Amino acid sequence: MSMLTPPGMGGKKYRITGDRYPRMRRPRHRRRIALAITAAVCALALAGWGTLQLIDVFGGRGGTAQAAQDKKKCPDKGGDGTKPAGALAAGTGKPLPKPADVTVNVFNATARGGLAKTTADELKKRGFKVGKVGNAPPAYDKKIKGTGVLLGAQATSEGAQKVLGTQLAGAEPKTDTRKTGDVDLLIGDTFKALAEPAAAQKALTALTAPPKTDPRCRK
Repeated sequence: MSMLTPPGMGGKKYRITGDRYPRMRRPRHRRRIALAITAAVCALALAGWGTLQLIDVFGGRGGTAQAAQDKKKCPDKGGDGTKPAGALAAGTGKPLPKPADVTVNVFNATARGGLAKTTADELKKRGFKVGKVGNAPPAYDKKIKGTGVLLGAQATSEGAQKVLGTQLAGAEPKTDTRKTGDVDLLIGDTFKALAEPAAAQKALTALTAPPKTDPRCRK
């Protein structure tokens, strides 16, 4: 028995059998594992989102969501989504009147003479109806510092005030208790003249024309 033979083995010979041998493996890189996990999570999230979209479409909710999107893009459409609304007076739901349907009373609130008549004549040339012409009432006489005031009943003359306002830039709209639809044009201290005819017509066209819509809203 050799001195290198372990005690108790009695000098017996042992032989290694089998075809498997231990191999050294390189440790896996943690970064690869993290990337693999991230990719798996993204794939699951994408699959879940696609499933929800299919549920919405086949469950009938997709159409409602699309209608809501179209309504936001096309706010000028009617309830059926096909009829665009025209230019309306805010809060009234009524179409804006034409100049020929607006009666204007022209009053001079300044110390300069003749302004009421010349302004009334010019408004008549531009298609407006002219009612009373003269000096402003005491409540406004010599008390308007701006270009002018447009005075009318809130319930019946709001649209008329908007149309008349295209002829005098900077005029301040106000309301009173009258029941008629006429509008008073009270000329103020800084008034020089009505807006140039071309500029006034451009403003009037922009005001009364239907709002522009996205081409996708038209059918």
